[in-house]
Amino acid sequence: MTSASIDSIPDLLLRNIPRGLVMGIEEALAAGAQRAYAAARGMDEGHLPHVVGQMRHFHMNESFQRALSMGDASPTAIRGNGIVTGRTGVFTLARFNIPEGFWINGRRSHTRRQMSVANKAIEPLVQPELFEGYVSPSEAVAFFVACFSGSLRSQPESPVSIQVAVPDRDMRGWLFREPLDAFVQRYEQKPSAQDDLATPKLKKNIGKQGKDGTSQ
Repeated sequence: MTSASIDSIPDLLLRNIPRGLVMGIEEALAAGAQRAYAAARGMDEGHLPHVVGQMRHFHMNESFQRALSMGDASPTAIRGNGIVTGRTGVFTLARFNIPEGFWINGRRSHTRRQMSVANKAIEPLVQPELFEGYVSPSEAVAFFVACFSGSLRSQPESPVSIQVAVPDRDMRGWLFREPLDAFVQRYEQKPSAQDDLATPKLKKNIGKQGKDGTSQ
């Protein structure tokens, strides 16, 4: 039996990625960006943009890795320029930075393109004609994307926005993407028992009444 009638990509994300982990990653990436800019200050303006870019990669990788660890998302070890990933539910999580508006830059990494192949399983959710072939996935990939101003003269120390983005299998387009401040609000619209990967056992207790007839 397929789940196309009830599934959507936002719902899959909400069911598999705890709210606390999303908020932790948002804070960590912002803090990593600030540390990167502070570390690059004082460098010659001729190569300052390149220095800031490299510092963002290293500092934000470290912050992301720590956020994954604190969120029990099984982060991979930091190794040079390697991509740091974590796992929660069916989703593998990773990150990258782009100048605002240049989403195609995310595709430059061969590793990210390989990871995105797993999203073939969830493409039917945004292509209704393929719904009959949809089954709930066991593997999927989502990226946390920090979008920076294209100029260091405008907001150089922090991202313009941080978004959660789910690519198609070829990483040529996006099945879903949304700023984290908007995405976090979706958790408030969900019954509390569905937050943070609550189990069916917990759901059975919703609305249970005590002997006095009041809900517990």
